[in-house]
Amino acid sequence: MARPVDVGAIAAGVRDGNRAAVARAITLVESSHPRHRQAARDLLTELTGVAAERPAAWRVGISGVPGVGKSTFIESLGTYLTGEGHRVGVLAVDPSSVRTGGSVLGDKTRMARLSSDPAAYVRPSPSAGTLGGVARATAQAMTVLEAAGYDVVLVETVGVGQSEVTVAGMVDTFLFLTLARTGDSLQGIKKGILEIADVIAVNKADGDREPEARVAARDLAGAIRLVHGGAKAHGWVPPVLTCSGLTGDEVDTVWARVGAHRDHLGDDGLARKRAHQQLDFTWALVRDELEQRLRRSEEVRRVREEVSARVLEGELTAPLAADAILAAYDGRDEGEQD
Repeated sequence: MARPVDVGAIAAGVRDGNRAAVARAITLVESSHPRHRQAARDLLTELTGVAAERPAAWRVGISGVPGVGKSTFIESLGTYLTGEGHRVGVLAVDPSSVRTGGSVLGDKTRMARLSSDPAAYVRPSPSAGTLGGVARATAQAMTVLEAAGYDVVLVETVGVGQSEVTVAGMVDTFLFLTLARTGDSLQGIKKGILEIADVIAVNKADGDREPEARVAARDLAGAIRLVHGGAKAHGWVPPVLTCSGLTGDEVDTVWARVGAHRDHLGDDGLARKRAHQQLDFTWALVRDELEQRLRRSEEVRRVREEVSARVLEGELTAPLAADAILAAYDGRDEGEQD
């Protein structure tokens, strides 16, 4: 029989900044086991008050096109920040586990220097199988890190896609990294990304690539003005910068723009943004919990194979199949539904 989780001991360790306790706490909040989820709720109840007593941490999401050098940039930025006296936590969200159940956990090895920094904590994190899992595990891991005294939390999305929107909805500032490309520098960057980004940086602006990066930044700045319609309409137009995560050039400038965005929000704006994020997170938790209950339901398990086979054979449409599964979950016969 598994030993009960000592929530009090874990919480005390997190408050003291103990790295092993932080690791245990994040593992607990990532777990989908029913017993662990109850323990995680108790833990977060204790830690939320601790985090609230500290000055509001910087929550920054970082994403970018494949090959942009996110890990190199984050290591360079994190090292700069710890040098400035910050304590930095890094969470790397892996949306690949939505399909495979696995996780690409290479970020810790790619950030070897930052991982060994006593003022930093790097945590590769699977998305718990669903985008709802991204919201639940990552948002709660942020609370753990903040309660442990990390005043900057960087959330990296591995790859591109819907997970970017999910992460943008749980941070204060969303930083998008891109590259100078041969030909159309805007190719591959969707309008939606430009709409959610607060700061944009063209990475790898070093050596012979620097002039091309500056051209790409200029083109992107023009696209941003079209998307946002000018500062007067929205108050904040995302700046477009160039930098090099490899050499560290202009990484401090990128961080300064992140600070400018935080200043633009102000204390009241930041509080409102986080309050709305908590409301969105509430519904994300509801959806995630409902999905978990569907997966665990004995009634659903009994009809799942038959319903799946009929859908694959073309005997049942998706809406009717969904009705059958929900009817099984509700414990009612299909004919009893309204």
